[in-house]
Amino acid sequence: MISVIRRSSSYGTRNFEMLFRAFIVLALACTLSTCQLQSGPLHDELLTEEDRGFCRDGLEIRYPDVDIRSCMIIPQEFREKISQEWGPPQVRVATASKKKKYTLIMVDPDAPSRTNPSRANWRHWLLADIEGSSLIAGDIKGRLLSEYTRPTPPKRTGFHRYQFLLYEQNTDQVLSLSQQEQQSLGNWDPQAFVEKFELVGPVASLQFLTQHFKD
Repeated sequence: MISVIRRSSSYGTRNFEMLFRAFIVLALACTLSTCQLQSGPLHDELLTEEDRGFCRDGLEIRYPDVDIRSCMIIPQEFREKISQEWGPPQVRVATASKKKKYTLIMVDPDAPSRTNPSRANWRHWLLADIEGSSLIAGDIKGRLLSEYTRPTPPKRTGFHRYQFLLYEQNTDQVLSLSQQEQQSLGNWDPQAFVEKFELVGPVASLQFLTQHFKD
């Protein structure tokens, strides 16, 4: 009986060591290169059909440690970084046309909360005159109309959607925000902006969900 227990204990120790080594290798791989996070069962459970269906046509968003290629919920371990540390993400659309210019809009339609969106849409980023070639390269260059502001959902307001919408510019109009629009980020009407400047689309869209990192 003693010998059996010893073999079992030794086998268990070897198994643990192998699993531990595998974990270390995976952790190093994610540290040395960006971890690509796709939505999975753990993250999908809180996504509605509407949330899942929002993402389309190949828009990709890349933060320092997170690649977003489909609608997803930001994992807990990255929520503080996305709201406190990281700047504007890289944006890529492989199918963009080199002959066209684009406008990128980022909004929070759930300000201050999804159940009471009295300040929607909250403008987080607005870029115009983006060259199609820079979208393809994933290094967008454009004319900044509204500086990037990090996703900072207030405490105890649940998950907020942060939506990226890409439009084609169809005219030679110079895009701009009115003086009234410049005075506030909240209660912005992106659809009115789109119609005013005859933008086409959205030709691609993406969103992620996150909540306050201490919730």
